[in-house]
Amino acid sequence: VQLQASGGGSIQTGGSLRLSCAVSGIAFSNYRVAWFRLAPGKEREFVSSISYGAAGHTYYDDSVKGRFTIARDNVKSMAYLQMTSLKPEDTATYYCALGVDITTSPSKYTYWGQGTQVTVSS
Repeated sequence: VQLQASGGGSIQTGGSLRLSCAVSGIAFSNYRVAWFRLAPGKEREFVSSISYGAAGHTYYDDSVKGRFTIARDNVKSMAYLQMTSLKPEDTATYYCALGVDITTSPSKYTYWGQGTQVTVSS
């Protein structure tokens, strides 16, 4: 199983980025996809998730609600995180993960990508 996150970069406050997560080696459509982030000195933090069903129920941490949008393409086995109105506090390494449970706990997610760095400068 491989998860390849990409799309990170350095950007100024207020800018936008779209992260992508390419998944292979697994029945992608059977799994919930989540994005987490890890900032220096902090614990890994839940950002967003989307369910595996056709309805694609989405969940967001309050800190990103209204600014970030998660999406998935089950045909391409891809997940996305569109990030807008970025703030310096969004600076972190972003990870995509696959799991089954409806949870914000990183320990419940089985498969992880390698992370992509997002740096937002003021």
